[in-house]
Amino acid sequence: MAVRACGLIIYRRLQPAPRSKVADSIEYLLLQTSYGTHHWTPPKGHVDPGEDDLQTAFRETQEEAGLQASQLTLVEGYRKELHYPAHGKPKTVVYWLAEVKDCNTEIKLSEEHQAFQWLKLEDACKLAEYEDMQAMLKEAHHFLCAKE
Repeated sequence: MAVRACGLIIYRRLQPAPRSKVADSIEYLLLQTSYGTHHWTPPKGHVDPGEDDLQTAFRETQEEAGLQASQLTLVEGYRKELHYPAHGKPKTVVYWLAEVKDCNTEIKLSEEHQAFQWLKLEDACKLAEYEDMQAMLKEAHHFLCAKE
């Protein structure tokens, strides 16, 4: 059976932007793990017994980045599943998209992470070394820009 994890792609808008500049005003939050290869990823984690996927995504975001559900706006219509092997077992990670209501909200990292960055799409894709993560970030970005 596949290991299941859930998380949120967190983004912020730096300022209200005209339609032509929406893409330039969006930044994504990536956290750098304090273990293993120190890879960069959105907040995510394993589903606890009795928890649904979205509850897991919000709980993990609170634990790993210090962001409460009340500080976020979930974007309707976006949900993405990534499937890949982890430690020799299949893994499924489900992501939703959420905007920080206040772009100056403080990020408070857990011990699982050693750094965080807010990044424009191109830089986020450079740090997120896995192709499926890069593709998901681009897809989420396209989804956001198309909604404007």
